[in-house]
Amino acid sequence: MTRPVLLVVGAGPGVGAAVARRFGTAGYDVVLLARGEERLVTLSRSLTSVGICSRWATLDITDPAAVTETVTRIGDETGRLDVLHFNPSVFREKDPLHLSAAELLEDVHLGAASLLTVVQAAKPFMSTGGRVIATGSMAADLPWHRAASLGVQKAALRNLVRSLDAALGPDGIRAATLTVHGTLNESPAFAPDRVADALFDVASIPDDRWETELPYPG
Repeated sequence: MTRPVLLVVGAGPGVGAAVARRFGTAGYDVVLLARGEERLVTLSRSLTSVGICSRWATLDITDPAAVTETVTRIGDETGRLDVLHFNPSVFREKDPLHLSAAELLEDVHLGAASLLTVVQAAKPFMSTGGRVIATGSMAADLPWHRAASLGVQKAALRNLVRSLDAALGPDGIRAATLTVHGTLNESPAFAPDRVADALFDVASIPDDRWETELPYPG
């Protein structure tokens, strides 16, 4: 048997990196996807330095063909994908009177709709017990009007994850959103490592206690 594999979509220096470390220390191999090569190299090296097996690929997750090709190649190489962590979002400081419809759709594509392409490509490599976990936000319920697209992204993401869970459930694969009720790094409770611990716990919940949305803290 090969080791379980975590796929981090939207890997960055905050929650994405913390999730990679948390799962890696629990025995997962880690695959990192993001647009920026420099941050991927830095993060991969930091994981390798503590004994976590990691690989990475640069990717524009709004490019469906590139997503399908990259995720399929990774699945072929690893032979399995056990947990998919979806982390990307766009913070665009524009209120609804200045945000264009094109900008809103662009942001929702990255922060929510791209999850569809990733899951569809990853599904052939997932099996019973697989998990899709997404980083949600209180912005889904309490949007800040000066960054109007973020709330729409997170509300759409939560809704989409519910549908994915229903569609994946018959194959023993579950999906959930962890809704973070606070700002990262504003206090020790909202440090990325603490949020990563909570995401790890979500992925560990058995099917008979599964929920599609869980609050953090909570």
